[in-house]
Amino acid sequence: MFYNLHTHRFTNDSEITELVNQYPWDFVADIPQYSIGIHPWYIVENRLESDLQFMEKKLQLPECWALGECGLDKRIDIPMALQTEVFKKQIALAEKYQKPLVLHLVAAYQELIAIHKKRPIKVPVILHGFSKNEQTAKSLLDCGFYLSFGKYLLRNPELVAVFQSVPNDRFFLETDTIEETLMEVYDKASVIKALSLTELKKQVASNWSKVFKL
Repeated sequence: MFYNLHTHRFTNDSEITELVNQYPWDFVADIPQYSIGIHPWYIVENRLESDLQFMEKKLQLPECWALGECGLDKRIDIPMALQTEVFKKQIALAEKYQKPLVLHLVAAYQELIAIHKKRPIKVPVILHGFSKNEQTAKSLLDCGFYLSFGKYLLRNPELVAVFQSVPNDRFFLETDTIEETLMEVYDKASVIKALSLTELKKQVASNWSKVFKL
């Protein structure tokens, strides 16, 4: 079995367990397992309470495996104070229902670490689409977080050393919105980690069962 930590497209492939990203305002009921969250790009203040209420109902269901993607993004116009408020509300929901957090984080790694240091997040935290340097990776791993790799692993040679440095029990693989297949991401990861495809699949499955308690 292959595991896709974060995708926006449900493929219904029997060989892949995929965590499909869902939004409260655009929810598709027949997706068998999903994450649900308020992405910082799409925060709408006058819809916020209804979005959070909708999420809370879904988080109580077994088919909702995680809260996300949510997080912080310093490259958008939405004020950081509002983003942080919405993010903290989602952390509280994830903790209430004991669901892992899948994070979108852009230029706000120190802010995440500061939030965590002030009040440690009590559920697994996965940074999706990781593309930063070894130092940033280490600071996040030191907080107990997980890193998920996808398109940048295929496109950025500088990420090879970063991915090599991540302990085998702390990473996930994903496609997000890319045209390349999950198999291409797994093939690249197996070469970098010097693991056979069978070994890699076993490792990701182990990480998955630990975080999602399946």
